[in-house]
Amino acid sequence: VRRLAMAAKYRDDQTGTHIRRVGRYSYLLAEAVGLDSPTCQQILQASQLHDIGKIGIPDSILLKPGKLDAEEWIVMKSHALLGSRILAGGSDPMLRMAEQIALTHHERWDGGGYPHGLCGEDIPLVGRIVCICDVFDALTSERPYKKAWTIQEAIREIRANSATQFDPVLVDKFTRILGSLAKVREELGLAAAGELAMVQT
Repeated sequence: VRRLAMAAKYRDDQTGTHIRRVGRYSYLLAEAVGLDSPTCQQILQASQLHDIGKIGIPDSILLKPGKLDAEEWIVMKSHALLGSRILAGGSDPMLRMAEQIALTHHERWDGGGYPHGLCGEDIPLVGRIVCICDVFDALTSERPYKKAWTIQEAIREIRANSATQFDPVLVDKFTRILGSLAKVREELGLAAAGELAMVQT
């Protein structure tokens, strides 16, 4: 799993740092949901392969500094299917979980996601967990086309999309672990000055 994650990192360094954070966030949310320790550990590792399909996306699209056009967006969305195909056929439980996450982490609670338009609890729990963590990290990270949002701004966006993009139960759990999320960001040198104190208050 770690070697496959490294492949994604060397393909796109920004994705490499992103997957580490998503792994940590997903572990914390899985704990908050009440999953047992071995399952949380599996999610920590397996979630880091959620974007492995980006290995198959051309540089001109993956590394484009501006907004993708309609055709480019279709290609970008294919990374979910590509990721699941890369991971398919494994017998190890962690790899099977990683395949499921890669395939479903862009599905939406209301059925408007991709690649299969699943909705509600038809989306595997691990996919729903990583969906929130992936979006949270994307919002709170700087990109060539945008500045990083604060934790408070990101949480407002996530709450606004509860029961549409995100599982409402998971949104509630996620908002209860903000202090832990901020600590992870602080440990990785990503937190803005005073961010942890602001979350804790």
